[in-house]
Amino acid sequence: MASETPSVQTQYAHIVHTAGFLRGEARIEGHRIRVRDIAAARDLGGLSPEEIAATVYPSLTLGQVYSALAYYEDHHDEIDRASAEEATFLDDFARQHPGLVRDLRPGKE
Repeated sequence: MASETPSVQTQYAHIVHTAGFLRGEARIEGHRIRVRDIAAARDLGGLSPEEIAATVYPSLTLGQVYSALAYYEDHHDEIDRASAEEATFLDDFARQHPGLVRDLRPGKE
C-alpha cells in the first residue's frame, strides 16, 4: 500500500493543505474542492453561501462553505497568487500546444 501524504489542518475548521495534492492549495478536507473554487462561486457567480452549499457543492455543509470563505478573506494574497500562477500556466500551455487547446471564450469559435 502506498503511503499517503498527510494533510495539514489549518486554524480554520474543515480547511487543509496536502503537499502534492491540488498543488498544496487550501481545500475542504475530504474533498477536491479548493477554497478558491468556493470564493469564485460567490464572487464571480454571485451566489450566497447557502446557494453554494445547496446547488454548486451539495456534498458540502454550510459550515464548510463559511469556513472556506473565512479562510479566503484572511488569505487573499495566497489564493490570488495561486489563481494567477494557474492562469499563467494555462496561457503558456495554450501557446505551446495550440492544437490541444480549444478557446471556449464567447465569440472565439
